[in-house]
Amino acid sequence: MNLSDSSTPRQPDGLLGAASTGHRPIARLSAAEAVLAELRSDIESGRAPVGAKLPSEAALAARYAVSRSVVREALRSCAALGLTETHTGKGTFVVSGRVSGDLVLGRYSARDLTEARPHIEVPAAGLAATRRSEEDLATLKGIVADMALEDDPAAWVALDATFHCLIARASGNKVFETVVSDLREALANQSETLNLVADDRQHASDLEHRRILTAIEAGSAELASEAMAEHLKAVDVALGSLREG
Repeated sequence: MNLSDSSTPRQPDGLLGAASTGHRPIARLSAAEAVLAELRSDIESGRAPVGAKLPSEAALAARYAVSRSVVREALRSCAALGLTETHTGKGTFVVSGRVSGDLVLGRYSARDLTEARPHIEVPAAGLAATRRSEEDLATLKGIVADMALEDDPAAWVALDATFHCLIARASGNKVFETVVSDLREALANQSETLNLVADDRQHASDLEHRRILTAIEAGSAELASEAMAEHLKAVDVALGSLREG
């Protein structure tokens, strides 16, 4: 059964091949959400204890009847949650039985982003409202429209990061543009994990992005700054849900 094509409940075997007991049913989740939920359940329950090596991507893909790209997405989120670490040539290992208090996003953490982004992206949005070109506006409109229709999680995450980078560029401030561009990978990793863990986060982001775009189109620095600040606050609230999931 392919998880990406079915909403029928499924109870796959434990991560390390244990009998299928104690798993919650998978129903009406995206494939990556379902795989992440199973990985997280096995790790947090101790079925995959700290120090254990997880099966290979190919083995997990076969077990859950999904593509390897879906498995990679779920494993990236496991790592971001602080549950696993992947070592090139050696595999992926369980390093904690509990979700970390802070997402691990490569060079930056979620806390790093939460503390820095309001000082960068809020003023950048305000400047973009007064300095954006018609080309900037058209590009932002296209991205927001594409995000609302996008059902590929990876493609949506890429568009999300591009949206924030383009606002920084439209601000006309090279420092803001460079900093947000440098944060791009971390922003994408954070969005990917939030979309898998926080309920309806992707749809909420679409609405928040549209409010930011509307303010930028109207040329209101105040409204654009407020809309961006509200968006970043909502992201921070969603991050708080990670420890509860």
